[in-house]
This record gives sequence, C-alpha cells and structure tokens, in this order.
Amino acid sequence: MSPDDLTPAEAARWAARSSLPLAPERHAGVAATAEHIHSVVSVLRELDFGDTPPSAAYRAGEEQRDAAV
Repeated sequence: MSPDDLTPAEAARWAARSSLPLAPERHAGVAATAEHIHSVVSVLRELDFGDTPPSAAYRAGEEQRDAAV
C-alpha cells in the first residue's frame, strides 16, 4: 500500500469534513471506491488529446452529412 492510498479512517475524516454522514461499516468500502476512481482518473490524465477540440465545438450530424457527400 503506497503512502497516497486513502485509508478507511481518512475516508471517514473527509466525509465528516463534508458534513456527510458515513456509518463506520462503510468506511472501508468508501475508501476502496475512492481509490478505484482515483486510479481511473489517473489513467485519463495521462492521455494526450493533442489537437482535439473541446466538446462544445462538436456539432452532431455534421460529420455524417460530410461523409455522405
């Protein structure tokens, strides 16, 4: 376990800081879920999107019309 891993006690502390009631039996599950989410987000942050425009620039259906012409 690395020093960055979220422990059940830390999960409980963060929940309390956020004013979220968290039953003691859920501390371990919440910590494990948060670690999983963090690992997925870490992979996404490593992706190079290069010249990919933001989603607001996308116009649905335009690509289909252009391809049919």
